[in-house]
Amino acid sequence: MSNLAKNYNRKKISFVRGKGSFLYTKDGTKYLDFVQGIAVNSLGHAHPELIKTINKQSKKLWHVSNAFQIPEGETLAKKLAKKTFADYVIFQNSGAEATEAAIKVARRYFFSIGKSYKNKILCIKNSFHGRTIAAIYASGSKKMTEGFGPKVPGFDHIEFRDFKPRFPNLRKKITNKTAAIMVETVLGEGGIKPIPNECLKYLRKICNEKKILLILDEVQSGVGRSGDFFAFEKSKVKPDIVPIAKGIGGGFPIGAVLMNKKVASGMTPGTHGSTFGGNPLAMKIGTKVVDIITNKSFLKNVRKNSDYFYNELNKIKNRFPKIIKNIRGRGLLIGIQLYSNQSKFIMDLMKYKLLTIRAAENVIRILPPLNVKKKEITLAISIINKVCEKISK
Repeated sequence: MSNLAKNYNRKKISFVRGKGSFLYTKDGTKYLDFVQGIAVNSLGHAHPELIKTINKQSKKLWHVSNAFQIPEGETLAKKLAKKTFADYVIFQNSGAEATEAAIKVARRYFFSIGKSYKNKILCIKNSFHGRTIAAIYASGSKKMTEGFGPKVPGFDHIEFRDFKPRFPNLRKKITNKTAAIMVETVLGEGGIKPIPNECLKYLRKICNEKKILLILDEVQSGVGRSGDFFAFEKSKVKPDIVPIAKGIGGGFPIGAVLMNKKVASGMTPGTHGSTFGGNPLAMKIGTKVVDIITNKSFLKNVRKNSDYFYNELNKIKNRFPKIIKNIRGRGLLIGIQLYSNQSKFIMDLMKYKLLTIRAAENVIRILPPLNVKKKEITLAISIINKVCEKISK
């Protein structure tokens, strides 16, 4: 009997080691891992440069309190500021902590300028920002909030369904209490739905007009996953606050909230903290991941492989139009939307040794490592095609 709580519906399989895009069971069975810890292992399993970095730093210093200066954190913060819109960074341990910190930064900014009544955050209904008590109410999903009352106040919601350049009734949803709009640049759990660039521009315009803040949640879509360092870059929009996590640690727990100088002014000593956030070991790993991913040839290759993957998936969609409804996503954050429930399809893929994971709207989420090889994508394509053939018979 397992002593683990039953809050996960785990598949009856476990792994003893990983290498690159592959996982191996105890008996040596090899699986193509296109879950990668849900977009976490940005450089695949057991990347040699990350192993080298961990080994080297582990012999020096693992953890030291944020009561003292941490040079490794200063280095990573400087790199992130140089390569992004941000002026300042607060390090955390996870995406949920990063979005919680983003909410605090937004509210604290208005408090600091004498407008403490501006404390509501406007979010997309049925989005995903983590599983803390505040984050589930930010998401506004009945499935996530059921049984976790009373309701946490401070969040309002807008709809996003049809990929239109405008959110319906957005202006009406903004009140004198609204501090910020917070959206995932690409809705992950919600079905791998990128928010169009013109839509992001509209959000920025409205935020400027109403003098409120724009928070773009890039926990899943950021750090190279989209083919750019951030998924919002192609829109030319500059957000005020961006929470990140997942891929920045390459498998090691790291989160962060990035912010511009204006909003960072409210974060004075004592306003926020994290025991483990920004520890030297995490910071060294994060720095190595950022150095690798921000190389121009690396991101160029992500885009090249992404184009190949989408082209091949659309060919399968055209061959099996009654099975596959849509191919969606950005970069190597890919969704295959089916007409029927995706659970059996995912299990069939697993029988052929391809690991994927679900998202809303009958979507199969595909998240290869960013350094995936073309031949591995080709293998995945052949497996997906086989499952479609099997279903169509």
